[in-house]
Amino acid sequence: MGGTGSFPDATGRPPGPAMDRDEVDRALARLEAEHEAIETSLLALQDHAGRRLLEGAELTGVTKDRWATAESAITLLWSYFESYSAALAGAREARARRRWPSRDDLVELTETLRGRGVTVAGPAQPLPDLTGPARLSEHFTLAELVTRMNGLYASSLDMVVAADSVWSALPARIDLLSAELQRTRSLAYSVGVRPGEHPAGDDLESITHELSTLRAQVISDPLGFWRPAPGSSAPGGGRPDTERYDRAARALEDVRSEIEAVLRVRQDSEERLMRLRDLLSRADRTLTEARAARGEVLAKIAASEVPAVSGPPTVLHERLSAAAEYRRHAQWHRLSPLLESLERDAEDELLRARASLTAVTAPLAIRAELRGRLDAYKAKVARHGLAEDPLLMERYDAARRMLWSAPCDLRVAEQAVLRYQRAAADVLVPGPPGPADRRGGA
Repeated sequence: MGGTGSFPDATGRPPGPAMDRDEVDRALARLEAEHEAIETSLLALQDHAGRRLLEGAELTGVTKDRWATAESAITLLWSYFESYSAALAGAREARARRRWPSRDDLVELTETLRGRGVTVAGPAQPLPDLTGPARLSEHFTLAELVTRMNGLYASSLDMVVAADSVWSALPARIDLLSAELQRTRSLAYSVGVRPGEHPAGDDLESITHELSTLRAQVISDPLGFWRPAPGSSAPGGGRPDTERYDRAARALEDVRSEIEAVLRVRQDSEERLMRLRDLLSRADRTLTEARAARGEVLAKIAASEVPAVSGPPTVLHERLSAAAEYRRHAQWHRLSPLLESLERDAEDELLRARASLTAVTAPLAIRAELRGRLDAYKAKVARHGLAEDPLLMERYDAARRMLWSAPCDLRVAEQAVLRYQRAAADVLVPGPPGPADRRGGA
């Protein structure tokens, strides 16, 4: 067997011709070695930490059923071992009677060592998977008895090692995660994250319940969390199933990340609130400017569609006031999502205000562009010494009156500027005069 292995095989043969003295001595030596290995393995199983834990635990589920079978198997193992020891002791005594055994002695020893002369009472509780059909008693050779003990030992050790592996792996990890959960809970309470008030607080409660339930189930039914290795025949071949633990650990990590985000809000909330006030103030000023510009456009520009300007973002100001209240009362869990949405909406509001100002002032920008174009052509004409040309002066004065009078009709003014441009181009690049030029008309 060895501490965690199986019994060494004994390959007995059916009784046949009587063994000679040397064969008997060799068989006895081999059986003595087997006996010592078997005893060592049984004592190791008896002292195994997993077996002691199983004996003292209040078991449930599959572990309870398998431990009941394993206990019966271990009891039967010791019964088999006692029968094996008694048969071996009888063989030793028979061999010790004479230094040179007689023919009858050798026949007796051959029957003991190779025959099916070991009678063992059947188990009190039937173990059909391990011992076959229930019988009142069974007859074995010493080799067959070792083979039977091998099977009982391997199945018992597999169950004990599997339970011990789960107990060694999961409860300690669950306890560490529970300690981390308590630290996270304390941190959460410090920033106002509590059950019923914040989703993360509800998640903490759920994780707490899951870890408590998981630990109780692992302690009472460790084999429910054991996954045997496919194709493995070694005792304890497999691994603990940590899926539920891993899921709880990931959930706790998500909650911790959310709480850390709330903590960051507590640290930089004042700066973020100041930035939000600045954004909304700029949006207000831009809208005020847009409203003033709209009045100017309506007064100075004729026949132009001027879009309406919205009022100040009162809803955003109310939300900003609520955010300040949350900060004042240390309601960080409420402040965190509000700040995030406010920052997005305030940026959007400033962009909308700027777009509104651009749309409202577009006619003034067009008028300014026409004025600039008119003066630029006048300067060009002057550089060529043609500023006193009567046609150019007439068309310039007409365009200028339209652009510097109120209300200004941009469409008519643009046509006047174009006429001045064409006249200037004709003067700067002389060509045959057209009918209108000869008349001096527009």
